[in-house]
Amino acid sequence: MSEDVRLRPMRWWDVADVHALEQTLFGATAWTAEAFWSELAHPDTRTYLVAEGSDGALLGYAGVMTVSADADVQTIAVAPAAQGRGLGGTLLEALVERAREAGATSLLLEVRADNAPAIALYERHGFDRIAVRRRYYQPGDIDAWVMRLRPLLPLV
Repeated sequence: MSEDVRLRPMRWWDVADVHALEQTLFGATAWTAEAFWSELAHPDTRTYLVAEGSDGALLGYAGVMTVSADADVQTIAVAPAAQGRGLGGTLLEALVERAREAGATSLLLEVRADNAPAIALYERHGFDRIAVRRRYYQPGDIDAWVMRLRPLLPLV
């Protein structure tokens, strides 16, 4: 990832830009702005990050829920112009670290079965496919792969 990108906590004033990128990337399955507001309302169990360029432009965002030994990746998204430069991996690594800090021993996620770049990213970072959720993504009847990273080793 380029050094002119920084990660920081998502704040309420980021929701409009995050939602616009969400709609660009995910269309009919995009989260609503209200969904992001709801997630930000639970800072004790949710961590959301934004990645921004040196010019302040939103390049991506990610979130994780940590409520038990099994943490869950809620979302990872990278703007089209920033894809292919390692930002998705940087965001994922930050979520893994947050889950580890919260005491989680595994990290779960769902990914569209037809999203080969995302699946490759998760596999490169040690995630294994453990289940399929048939017709999970609507509209479109797209299956979801459930993937898990385990164990989350303590930081040394």
